[in-house]
Amino acid sequence: MTFPRSAGILLHPTSLPSRYGIGDLGDAAYDFVDFLAAAGQSLWQVMPLGPTSYGDSPYQCLSSCAGNPMLVSPDKLVADGYLPEDQLGVVPRFPDDKVDYGPVIEWKNALLWRSFHYFRRYGKPHRKRRFDHFCNDNAYWLDDYALFKALKDHHEGAVWNTWEHDIATHQPSACHQWRERLGEQLWAQKYFQFLFSLQWREIRSYANDRGVKVIGDIPIFVAMDSADAWANPEMFWLDKDGKPLFVAGVPPDYFSETGQLWGNPLYRWDAMECTKYKWWVRRFRASLQVVDILRIDHFRGFEGCWEVPADEKTAVNGRWVKVPGHDLFETIHSTMGSLPIIAEDLGVITPEVRALRDRFAFPGMKILQFAFGSGPENDHLPHNVSKNCVVYTGTHDNDTTRGWYEAAASHERDYLHRYLGRDGKDIVWELIRTALASPASMAIVPVQDLLELGTEARMNKPSVACGNWAWRYTEGQLHDGIGRRLRDLTQLYAR
Repeated sequence: MTFPRSAGILLHPTSLPSRYGIGDLGDAAYDFVDFLAAAGQSLWQVMPLGPTSYGDSPYQCLSSCAGNPMLVSPDKLVADGYLPEDQLGVVPRFPDDKVDYGPVIEWKNALLWRSFHYFRRYGKPHRKRRFDHFCNDNAYWLDDYALFKALKDHHEGAVWNTWEHDIATHQPSACHQWRERLGEQLWAQKYFQFLFSLQWREIRSYANDRGVKVIGDIPIFVAMDSADAWANPEMFWLDKDGKPLFVAGVPPDYFSETGQLWGNPLYRWDAMECTKYKWWVRRFRASLQVVDILRIDHFRGFEGCWEVPADEKTAVNGRWVKVPGHDLFETIHSTMGSLPIIAEDLGVITPEVRALRDRFAFPGMKILQFAFGSGPENDHLPHNVSKNCVVYTGTHDNDTTRGWYEAAASHERDYLHRYLGRDGKDIVWELIRTALASPASMAIVPVQDLLELGTEARMNKPSVACGNWAWRYTEGQLHDGIGRRLRDLTQLYAR
């Protein structure tokens, strides 16, 4: 699918301002959409919106279809009648500029449970009917997720393959018994998903009405500790006790000398093929009910994946294994038609990966921070960029542009200055200008670059387990002056 010439901002909702310790889908989200529209932006890119677990990474979600209840706005719960204001309680003094996940999760979970009890006792009939419709429409993933999450809470967060054997292996009789035993917890988890869905649909609709489309993120792999792996063990390389035989990662690369060992269970593609990729079709369909455009993280894994034995400590001793991505996307195309997909094609990209991407006309990605270290043939340099791609100053895995520039080697800086014809004094906005001026159909800028922030504002450092995903901007930082500057450049370059 081809996309019109356009521009947008990368910002995960957790990074929005909020007095509740984490960005949410309340007033600040609507203010951000207003900023996008006023600045001439038509794209809002977010990371995966699912519920997170240990490490707080949105790329290791507890479900490929569920939403993150931590994004539910307490203020909207009150305004929409799902919680009385006097039950909001005392709000702790959370940091303004980062997410302190432990205390935030504890406080917000208690708030969501208060809302659930209030809804069960005082909820209006039309709202309860709406909840019932939501549960029925999403039963194909919601039933398993709700039971999984209730069981995980009951087992104090333990990974599912350490539970009692019958329920760890998803035996029907055990599932029935636990549904009876954890009935209230199951309904609560479904209710939390209902609240997320209500609030997310409203903000997405608000964005769409103002000419802004949402780019979502769909990681190729699911987390080992997820409802997907627990409920569908036959689709993954797991042994009879639910322990992975092989896990995903990437070989040594720009980010790490020992590669990246992600730990996600690898798919049994032969088993998926026998079902005509039913799990994948459902996943794509569910994702496109939430966002307008899908960015597939680690697209090259659909042609070949880096298979690492589960007992390895690094990703060095892996091997490339072929994947039937062509057959998968042919099946999805015949089932769902042409899909609005962006292929994250960074890293070790072979002619076969390019052929798979181009067969379905998926735009790839170009990163300006990768452009200036190897001469004029570099694929990420603007003069080598094709129309059917998305150009970024950097992504959530990169340092901020200012942080990158300050740490860059002297030869890289020199080439950058020569290429731009600038001395680097306004380097962040010069790279923003370069992205917007490029031939790429879409140009995306992380909000940290609009704010000209340094390494302290980096969202994620690959291969580092702790301290990521916490950055937030504060109220007033993203002001109208920045919006006007961005709008002028966006209009100048016909985006």
